Amino acid sequence: MSQLRIGIRLKLLLLSLFLFAIPWLGYKYVWELESYLRLGQEQTMVGTARAVATALHERPTLFDNQAAYLKDVKPGTDLYAHKIMQPIQLDGDLTDWQDYRHLALDYGEQNLIDPVADYHPQSLHFTHMVGQFGPYLYAMFEVTDDKVLLRPQNSLRIDRNDHLQIALIDPQGEFQRYIVAPVKPGWVNAYQLDSETDSLRPLRLETRIQGDWRSTPDGYNIELRFPLNMMSSKIAFAIVDVDDAKTRLKQYSVGTANPSQSDSLGTVLVPSPEIENIIKGLKYSNARVWVVDNHMRVLARSGSIHSSTGVKTDDSNSRDKSWWQGFERRWLLPLYYQILTKPPADFVDELQDAYALQGQDIANALAGKPDSLWRLSSDNKAVILSAAHPIFIDEKVMGAVVVEQTTHGIRTLRNKALEGLFHVILAVMTLGTLALFLFASRISSRIRKLRDQTESAIDQHGKIIGTIPASKTGDEIGDLSRTFHSVLGKLGQYNTYLENMASRLSHELRTPVAVVNSSLENMALEEQSEDNKQYIDRAQQGIKRLSKILNNMSEATRLEQAMMVSEQEKFKLAELLNGCIEGYRMAYPERQFKLDINSVETGISGSPELFAQMLDKIVTNAVEFSETQSTICFECSDKSGKLQLSISNQGALLPEKMQTQLLDSMVSVRPQNDTRQPHLGLGLYIAKMIAEYHQAQISIANLSDSAGVVVKIIINKT
Repeated sequence: MSQLRIGIRLKLLLLSLFLFAIPWLGYKYVWELESYLRLGQEQTMVGTARAVATALHERPTLFDNQAAYLKDVKPGTDLYAHKIMQPIQLDGDLTDWQDYRHLALDYGEQNLIDPVADYHPQSLHFTHMVGQFGPYLYAMFEVTDDKVLLRPQNSLRIDRNDHLQIALIDPQGEFQRYIVAPVKPGWVNAYQLDSETDSLRPLRLETRIQGDWRSTPDGYNIELRFPLNMMSSKIAFAIVDVDDAKTRLKQYSVGTANPSQSDSLGTVLVPSPEIENIIKGLKYSNARVWVVDNHMRVLARSGSIHSSTGVKTDDSNSRDKSWWQGFERRWLLPLYYQILTKPPADFVDELQDAYALQGQDIANALAGKPDSLWRLSSDNKAVILSAAHPIFIDEKVMGAVVVEQTTHGIRTLRNKALEGLFHVILAVMTLGTLALFLFASRISSRIRKLRDQTESAIDQHGKIIGTIPASKTGDEIGDLSRTFHSVLGKLGQYNTYLENMASRLSHELRTPVAVVNSSLENMALEEQSEDNKQYIDRAQQGIKRLSKILNNMSEATRLEQAMMVSEQEKFKLAELLNGCIEGYRMAYPERQFKLDINSVETGISGSPELFAQMLDKIVTNAVEFSETQSTICFECSDKSGKLQLSISNQGALLPEKMQTQLLDSMVSVRPQNDTRQPHLGLGLYIAKMIAEYHQAQISIANLSDSAGVVVKIIINKT
């Protein structure tokens, strides 16, 4: 597996990733800033609740008629008059109540005035609610009655039939009772009863109580309206069921409270118009404001939570007036909002029609301690902050002010800040990365150019064949280029000196060697003693060895020059091998030579004389390192479109660490004490030069069975 190469450009790009720490820090800073903005919003909300509560402190008249002094509130008995947005048409059709039907209460067995053991829900039960619009209180009754009996025509009794009883305390504190008992479905008014609680005798027709009675398949519907100034806060409604047409006795009576007992009446909480007028201007404060009594029932409210974002933001479409703003809106912002969260355009407000609130902040406020609360909307789309502050009257908590806002404004401001931050970061990162990339590309291109110049200045044999131009730039790479230029120049001079030294030394030494050799030959012609003759023989052997060394020193230079002027020709490799083998058998009779040619008929281009000289160098090494009478094998075959020539011998193995170096110049593995022949380590180097001349590849290695050494030559066919 090759090692992964990482260039300068990639390294600088990787280092540029640390620049992303800057946007991360900016992102964390904006989020931290949002937490401080939320803290500021919380303090502002508490201050707003305190300011509104201050306007309501010590004003008992605002709470006198709101049942705020009750110690307990009974659901179903103590009623809440929901604020109705449009007046109700009194026609017995409950369609006008459709938007408020979820606020209606069911009355049945648990609301029997006089409990009976044989009560059947299908015989009588109803759904009821009250609402307020302007100066009127509206009431609706959806009655399920299996047998409806209306008042007979011209009957003076109004209680011997199905009817509705109403009891209330008027503004003067008097207990008043009324009955609605029509003779036929349609428009109805109420009859005021005698003040005696045991009497159901009508006194007069009360035209202020108006309504409509409509029959239905399951019973009947009643819609009523009467002025709020008819009552204080005490009221009760009861539906009386009469099923026996003969006896016309009351069978069931189901209601909010017992209308015959003034002390059992429930209360009706009507949103206070006085309080609403006080907080009406707060709808411009970008917050929703509630005022609740000490039973957490809503007395007044102002504003909408969907528009209570806390901070006003400009969401106009003026951003699309320029090409940049269009590009930002179409491309950048969708990318940013893969990370950012945009406040939802709408969310579920579970308190939209609430008539009573709950929460720990309100409970703490009613206990006399201001508090705030963070909560999620029911659909988890919005974060809502509420702050509650108590309302004091005579040092007693009579209610609380609750102010609500969402964090949409803060989230929008956060997104705006992050959008601007991302713009800057994107520009800086893009320009910075591009600049680093161009800088790295410039540096790497100069380094590659210097590398290419260095490689082209030296051939594959290590010979200096060119030079490196000196750069004029003043940086480190320019300085390195000038250094390479200087070093390469000095090495070129030194290599030239070394290349010429062998021929010069050979030329200079040949004359004294010839003089010494001729002198020794002349001395050998004269009569010498045995001792002198022995010394002369030794001197002549040394001169021969010295002459051979000089010949070897100049052989490589002569060979290189010969290859430069030699013309290539096409010759048959098989014929050349056969001729060479015959010569080797005569030259080395103590060795056996074997030639195996496998259908090699293709010729090669080159010089047969040089190729034979290459074989001579290889065979010389094979003979020197093989055993006497051993076989030197030649094998030539055609493999994968190339000729492969293998020359193997049995004998000493190559050192493991020297196999790749034996083809280099001046490398030899012969023992240092072998003085029989001079060896300069040029034989295989010359063979390598000749092989490359023939565009062949030569290698040397130990045999797979470790019996000897093999030299392989792979030659391209022509």
